[in-house]
Amino acid sequence: MHTTVNLSDLVSVVGDAVVVSDAAGAITLWNAAAERIFGYSEAEALGRSLDLMIPERMRARHWEGYHHTMATGVTKYGTDVLRVPAIDKAGRSFSIAFTVAMLHGPDGKPNAVAAIIRDDSDRFERDRAQRKRIAELEALLRERGGEPAPAGGAGAGGVQAPQTAPADASAKAADDEPPAGCPMHKPTG
Repeated sequence: MHTTVNLSDLVSVVGDAVVVSDAAGAITLWNAAAERIFGYSEAEALGRSLDLMIPERMRARHWEGYHHTMATGVTKYGTDVLRVPAIDKAGRSFSIAFTVAMLHGPDGKPNAVAAIIRDDSDRFERDRAQRKRIAELEALLRERGGEPAPAGGAGAGGVQAPQTAPADASAKAADDEPPAGCPMHKPTG
């Protein structure tokens, strides 16, 4: 069975932002999800530089890579999910995840970049909380005479258990229970 899809309709209804920019980095396509995520209406975004969503501290690096990609027609990120900070219209910094694709003109030369973008702030905050909790647990382990194992080392999360036994059985029982809300012990799926 063959189904015909109107690409304009598809781009307008998908939940992820679809942003296309020309060879100079001016925005040429900005869908409703981009409006929701970044706060700029389509009319405000079209024709403007991608700088409207790139934090100032990252712009030089971004443009160096962008112009190199346009000159060579090659991106090393074609199938990778990239995760970087972004800014919205209100100046709020948040995390995005996106993929990019090169678009080519009739002459075969690159003439645009398409990005499919989503707000990745929830995942970023979960990862940050998990890293913080791991650091806390490693510090606690060191206090009790153990040492964190190298990444990929023994024990869950790469942590080497202390070689000393707890002073009494009740202390051992308390040590065997994961702390309430510990992200390392949340059920998956």
